[in-house]
Amino acid sequence: QTRPARPRRQRDRGPTSGRPGEEREAVRGRPWPEKGAPARRRLPAAGRHCVGGGGGHSVWARPVWAGPGSGRTQPISTQAPGAEVKPTGLVQPRLSSLPLPLPTATRVAGSPPCAPATKRGSMALRTALPALPRAFACRQRLATRASSARVEEHDVDRPNTRSARRAFDGSPDRDAAAGGSSGSSRDALVECARRGMGREALGHFSAARRHGGERVDGAMLSCALKACGAMPGCCRAAGEQLHCLCVKCGLDRADVGVGTALVDVYTKCGGVEDARLVFEGMPQRNVGTWTSLLTGYAQGGAHSDAMALFFRMRAEGIWPNPFTFTSVLSAVAGQGALDLGRRVHAQSVKFGCRSTVFVCNSLMNMYAKCGLVEEAKAVFCGMETRDMVSWNTLMAGLLLNGCEVEALELFHDSRASMAKLSQSTYSTVIKLCANLKQLALARQLHSCVLKHGFSSDGNVMTAIMDAYSKCGELDDAFNIFLLMSGSQSVVSWTAMIGGCIQNGDIPLAASLFSRMREDNVKPNEFTYSTMLTTSLPVLPPQIHAQIIKTNYQHAPSVGTALLASYSKLGSTEEALSIFETIDQKDVVAWSAMLSCYSQAGDCDGATNVFMEMSMQGMKPNEFTISSVIDACASPTAGVDQGRQFHAVSIKYRYQDAICVGSALVSMYARKGSIDSARSVFERQTERDLVSWNSMISGYAQHGYSKEALDTFRQMEAAGVEMDGVTFLAVIIGCTHAGLVQEGQRYFDSMVRDHKISPTMEHYACMVDLYSRAGKLDETMDLIGGMPFPAGAMVWRTLLGACRVHKNVELGKLAAEKLLSLEPLDSATYVLLSNIYASAGKWKERDEVRKLMDSKKVKKEAGSSWIQIKNKVHSFIASDKSHRLSDQIYTKLKAMTARLKQEGYCPNTSFVLHDMEQEQKEAMLVTHSERLALAFGLIATPPGTPLQIVKNLRVCGDCHVVMKMVSAVEDREIIMRDCSRFHHFKSGACSCGDFW
Repeated sequence: QTRPARPRRQRDRGPTSGRPGEEREAVRGRPWPEKGAPARRRLPAAGRHCVGGGGGHSVWARPVWAGPGSGRTQPISTQAPGAEVKPTGLVQPRLSSLPLPLPTATRVAGSPPCAPATKRGSMALRTALPALPRAFACRQRLATRASSARVEEHDVDRPNTRSARRAFDGSPDRDAAAGGSSGSSRDALVECARRGMGREALGHFSAARRHGGERVDGAMLSCALKACGAMPGCCRAAGEQLHCLCVKCGLDRADVGVGTALVDVYTKCGGVEDARLVFEGMPQRNVGTWTSLLTGYAQGGAHSDAMALFFRMRAEGIWPNPFTFTSVLSAVAGQGALDLGRRVHAQSVKFGCRSTVFVCNSLMNMYAKCGLVEEAKAVFCGMETRDMVSWNTLMAGLLLNGCEVEALELFHDSRASMAKLSQSTYSTVIKLCANLKQLALARQLHSCVLKHGFSSDGNVMTAIMDAYSKCGELDDAFNIFLLMSGSQSVVSWTAMIGGCIQNGDIPLAASLFSRMREDNVKPNEFTYSTMLTTSLPVLPPQIHAQIIKTNYQHAPSVGTALLASYSKLGSTEEALSIFETIDQKDVVAWSAMLSCYSQAGDCDGATNVFMEMSMQGMKPNEFTISSVIDACASPTAGVDQGRQFHAVSIKYRYQDAICVGSALVSMYARKGSIDSARSVFERQTERDLVSWNSMISGYAQHGYSKEALDTFRQMEAAGVEMDGVTFLAVIIGCTHAGLVQEGQRYFDSMVRDHKISPTMEHYACMVDLYSRAGKLDETMDLIGGMPFPAGAMVWRTLLGACRVHKNVELGKLAAEKLLSLEPLDSATYVLLSNIYASAGKWKERDEVRKLMDSKKVKKEAGSSWIQIKNKVHSFIASDKSHRLSDQIYTKLKAMTARLKQEGYCPNTSFVLHDMEQEQKEAMLVTHSERLALAFGLIATPPGTPLQIVKNLRVCGDCHVVMKMVSAVEDREIIMRDCSRFHHFKSGACSCGDFW
């Protein structure tokens, strides 16, 4: 056979040589002895075998240098490519390049590289396996030296493997014992497996197989399989080879312990299906077998399979043990199945696991994830003994359910019971500081982390970085991130990107996202979801391309984030296409799609999605219900649709949820049912800012200014922190009631007392407040004193006031400003032409109309619609397209005649056309809102309230007609135009004729 080529000598390129710890590398070759040392001995060529390593390379098994004066040859050892050499000549494998303990293929040197694993390969494997303990021993010494300081610092109870290994290395007869006595290797195998030393245990197993000469029994295979499962990453290849040996020896079915160990190995290696095959093939099973498979299902996220297996276990009469309940409760927590959790809790009490600490910890975790904090606290209080995990579990549960203050109090109480905090405790408490914005406490905990030596823990430092970001200290967070150069993971990158977005530094977030990929850190689904929360319209398409490239578009969280980002851009079709590509749609994805339709004002689309969701058996949550109720508040939605979804919320018992209550208040107020909105608001046991703002805004829009201001004072007395939307609603209420001084006072209080900077919407409301009251000079002073240029909203408000007060010059100025900002806005041309027409300047009016035609600007047609029996009927002026148009015009003629008997006189000044008086009166009669009113009168029984919607401002003459009809017909008429609601009842309107 051909001898392998002699490798070149590779020397260490350190700054000096000869210092303690100096190592030399031998790349794909054996280490070279020191200068002057005797030549090493060689075995015959037939004794050199090439064993396939786990890293995809060949490992030469050959004699190693025994050191000067040893006088003997060391046992054959495996040497990985790139192994490090100590000055004594012993091979020191690198931790990253150590081969697998049980290679998957073997070949004799010189044989084809793809030779099948025959008896010859099996013989080579048995020849090479006894050398593994030496490699494992070297790795153990390196790992022990590297971690000894941390073990002492953290004061963690670990097996004293250093002294055992030192005694083993110093034993002069260890080679003879390993080679000649199977009892020694068997005992070492059992001890190493018990201590969790997987690689060393497998080495002793191979030594016993080679030198023992006795048949492998179930105890040895169970220990070897246990050692395989204890290895980092769980070597699946080694487990499969041991499985083959079990089949060969006939112990996979005959020995329950071996079968259980096989199930455990496959579950730890991620092969739950293979574990199930082994499980089903076992003629006998014990509780450990069931528990191993249950644990695999729970850890793999197959929660329903885990629960089905547990019920099957009970049906077959197997008594569960505490470890069984731990796995089952983990599956229940993952499902959020509270009813199942209560049943499992009862079973744990029945089987005497009430006082088992880790079962109680699992119970607390289950109840916390199901949202039952009180039950979790009850389990905690009933525990006779508690460990650190107990305190951490309850604190994490309180944090998960928003009870941050209570969790912080629990942390202070735990200090007397916990002598030293763990990394998990620090992570949880620092998250509490982040949510509560407790910067001072976060800094103190940061000092404790540094003091106790946890500064290298990635999870703890990421939590500190997140706390600084949420407290607004972005520079400190970024400095911590830079100091984590050795422990930066995708989690820390994502947390830093999220902190930048929260603090408004979008460019830095985008830069970090690019740098992350340059550093070969692959973004995960949370990274993409975080980046998609940015408000820049250019980012979603670019990130969408990256998501498709990395195949994350089917993940529910990423798909939901993409859907939400496109919804903000108004791309409903794109959002729907993304929604359809999500593989497993959860309730969050359905809620996001409903929210998309809600933002677009598409009530029919939202209703269809909700019905499809129900048909697929998906139970909605409170956010789903609130989204579809928001969609029902759109102008085109039917009046009764919102009421139907209100009934759905009661059916699912979500009517008391804050988000659902706020959505109901807003929906009823926007659909004209202010009494229903008030009723829902008064029944709310808890109210948030949205609830208060919705009620105040509803009162203001309906003209109930007194009620709006009273609600605002109640909000002040309740100590609720106000925002700009609150004062916007209050100023609108003052505007509709003509309360100029009160509106100015609230505006000043917003700026002076609440430190809220006024926006363009606030100034537009103030302009409306002054101009409606006829104070046009004060209006111009206000516009001139704005801290930023007046926008289109401000000038459009002023232009509408000029039409009411017939101020031609100021209206012309406002129109010029508005056309410079929005040259294609048809409302500007119409308002200016109406100003000229009301002033009798028909020539100027015609010029404006011609200017519209030259710029091809189309006027928005006035239209009104009314819903009768779940069907919406729309009308335009002089419309005769309705199938009941003859009856409508007959009713309209009779109604006009009756109103004239009651003293009605048409106000033709609202007809801005140069025509005869009779023609003007005829045009007034056929306005779209009157057609809708006439149809409502003939299509509904007497006394039925009518609700009409118009896309433009109601004209003054139609306003008078509505008031008189409400008295003559004894009807309540609710009309919503482009600016507000009008409630006509008994000949009066809620606006007080001021709109």
